Amino acid sequence: MNYIPRSQWLRMWQASEPSHIKDLAKQVSATCSVTDLHIPKAGLGLLQLCDSAMGDAYFLGEIPVTKAHVRIHSPNGHVAEGAAICMDDRAGLTRAMAILDGVLAAKLPGWELVERSLQAGAVHVQADAALRRANLSATKVDFSLLSTLDEDDDA
Repeated sequence: MNYIPRSQWLRMWQASEPSHIKDLAKQVSATCSVTDLHIPKAGLGLLQLCDSAMGDAYFLGEIPVTKAHVRIHSPNGHVAEGAAICMDDRAGLTRAMAILDGVLAAKLPGWELVERSLQAGAVHVQADAALRRANLSATKVDFSLLSTLDEDDDA
């Protein structure tokens, strides 16, 4: 299987069906004890950007943000932590991704299923990227023809 860095895991899971992610988290944590280290929260965050001309910071607007942090105690005595911060308003989904994060990072029982879901999400992300590249290619404009028209007008 292809190696996917942990920093990309949430992106891959977000490309999957939310119901699949929640069901998978329930399945792999069924025999475990999951404790919320921070209660899953949903709220709004301000999206700050930097003006390209003057370099001044400005706020583009509000975005939904959820975060979750869990500790997982497996039946074999292993303990792991998982966390997720998503641009989303579904705290339950974010908590499910935090559980998957902890299970996969610590290779707790069921981690193989979680890794397969990660690979499936990667396929969705790659397909989306290919579609975006195709759309970008289809809308490409050749501005070199404009320069020849300007030269003809001067004559």
